[in-house]
Amino acid sequence: MIRLAMGAALLMALPASAQTLEARIGRYDPAKARELSAVHGGAGTMRFAGLLGPEALSTNLIFVHRGVIAPKSSIGQHFHNQCEEMFVILDGEAQFTIDGRTSTIKGPAAVPDRMGHSHAIYNPTDKPLQWLNINVGVTKSYDNFDLGDTREGAALDRVPQFVSMRFDRALLKPVEGSTGVLGRRALGPEIFSTTWTYVDHLLLQPGARSAPAAAPGMSEMLYVMSGAGEIEVAGERAAIREGDAIPVEVGQARAIRQTGDAPLELMVVGVARDQAAKAAFAAAARARR
Repeated sequence: MIRLAMGAALLMALPASAQTLEARIGRYDPAKARELSAVHGGAGTMRFAGLLGPEALSTNLIFVHRGVIAPKSSIGQHFHNQCEEMFVILDGEAQFTIDGRTSTIKGPAAVPDRMGHSHAIYNPTDKPLQWLNINVGVTKSYDNFDLGDTREGAALDRVPQFVSMRFDRALLKPVEGSTGVLGRRALGPEIFSTTWTYVDHLLLQPGARSAPAAAPGMSEMLYVMSGAGEIEVAGERAAIREGDAIPVEVGQARAIRQTGDAPLELMVVGVARDQAAKAAFAAAARARR
């Protein structure tokens, strides 16, 4: 046991660039999730597991978390003043709050929370809610200021008074240069204040492969929402499946192949090296329109 623990500690001490692609992938294992209560002053309980931490990329991705919010439970309303987050629900529906305004949104969906604003999420249903959280900062440092508000019984707006998006396959279009790959840019650079640059939705039909892709100055985090496949990053290959989070470093090209009978569905988060790289990416995107 001591030898195993020392090996794990040594692996964690290695920079991400020195680890294999397989070692860098965060794989969700529900059996290893911890149970937490009163998260950010919220109601009830949730189960929580970290998939990626600040060491995963050289850019300012701070973490990717995966968990389950229990029925009638919440993550209480809180602020981030040096980072921004995005709560994702992979099924069911949840009450999202931004700056004290609350609406029910059906999943799979996501709501970004810009730096300096407050947010919360509440599961009003009788079923556990599959949840994902992504955090990007001005630096690698995380901050929070809790308001002690569970959002239980919050007044609901019929139309959300904040930015939100749904992972709707009907909105996807063929990706140029690939066969059987559909995608769309769900959120662009203008949504975020940090170097967080985009959120894309991808779907690979059975047998499909994506062309190798890399944007100058951009890192990525790919999360497998459903299905299975294989990813190649900088010449290394690894099998991927539902619940995996894959970091792709700045300057690395990645290609994806679908395997199995079901389509491979992914969320792709782009985080720029710095604000100059984000601005250049946005300018290039505008020029292509």
